Amino acid sequence: MQETIVSYRRYLHSHPGTGFEIEDTLSFVKSKLTEMGYAPAKCGKAGLVACVGGKRKGRVFLLRADMDALPIAEQSGLDFAAENGRMHACGHDMHATMLLGAARLLKDHEDEIDGTVKLMFQPAEEIFAGSKDMIDAGVLKNPDVDAALMIHVMAGLPLPAGTVVVCDGGVSAPGADYFEIKIQGKGCHGSMPNAGVDPVTVAAHIITALQEIHARELSLMDEAVLTIGTIHAGLAANVIPDTVEMSGTIRTYDEDVRAFIKKRMEEIVKSIGTAFRADATVIHGKGCPVLENDADLSACTVRYLQEMLGPQKAFSQGQLTAMAGGKAPKTSGSEDFAYVSQEVPSIMLALAAGHPDKGYCFPQHHPKVKFDEEVLAPGSAVYAYTAMRWLEEHK
Repeated sequence: MQETIVSYRRYLHSHPGTGFEIEDTLSFVKSKLTEMGYAPAKCGKAGLVACVGGKRKGRVFLLRADMDALPIAEQSGLDFAAENGRMHACGHDMHATMLLGAARLLKDHEDEIDGTVKLMFQPAEEIFAGSKDMIDAGVLKNPDVDAALMIHVMAGLPLPAGTVVVCDGGVSAPGADYFEIKIQGKGCHGSMPNAGVDPVTVAAHIITALQEIHARELSLMDEAVLTIGTIHAGLAANVIPDTVEMSGTIRTYDEDVRAFIKKRMEEIVKSIGTAFRADATVIHGKGCPVLENDADLSACTVRYLQEMLGPQKAFSQGQLTAMAGGKAPKTSGSEDFAYVSQEVPSIMLALAAGHPDKGYCFPQHHPKVKFDEEVLAPGSAVYAYTAMRWLEEHK
């Protein structure tokens, strides 16, 4: 299948969309699934779902691929680089291609499937909105999903292309929250601060106080980051402005810690505003929960992939880090597949897709990042084989 699915990937790469605006991608994926004999159905704002199997009684295993790109102008130098100011800099074109490859494999082996495999093609992962939108639209129902899997390609990973790292049981990706802070003061001339209420001063105190949550209100074990990324205020050097607007993000590995930080933010921001005679509020925006990996599904997946790829091409995260003599690190990047993991037993896989020694030296989300297309066929097999083996063992 390699030549065919490379052509799929190159089309998807050169026609990227962002968020829910992925019309070219959606049309292409739907057409290829239809050619394979599927009846893909729209799910949510811009998702697709298709099922294969069902000829034998059994459970339901979901395979997920995200399809959206980033608002980045591509500088990869590829012949098929995107030219519309958007770029598949996170590898979602690879994910969608591999799931199309898996769809073809599964269709060819449909009579052997002990149950049903559900294919989830998802938009809007980069804005943490697509997974929840599809769940709300029923992607985990009719038939009800019993377990789920996602793959993420990784460029710049110092492992041979096609090596799979299976997350251990537990949290592998943090919850993420975006927020805005709005401060309403009273503008006046800069020479007469007593005549107004300075929101810039309030903002400075709020920024300092918010860092005290991590420094003095969380334990050593409560890993978290709170970052203020933007501050906007004023237009003139000699004028105290009416308002300040700030925005930022929170990352946590525990849902209780996540809720605690958000609550304390609201209390601190409001109280400091009141103390300085201003009105200050927090507005929580988009986000996603922590990604929970199921321990039993993790162990099964490692075993299945070592059967198929060999013991030198498939590892658990713990096995890999133990071999390197280190501690298994958690990723700091969030992933909205977390919404699925909160509903059904789930597993996240990392697929090495570009060794630094071969020139794949840029990280995800970089305008020059490139991914090794050698992994497309093996990645398709990883999707399909894991689903079929799990259904075989969990009749």
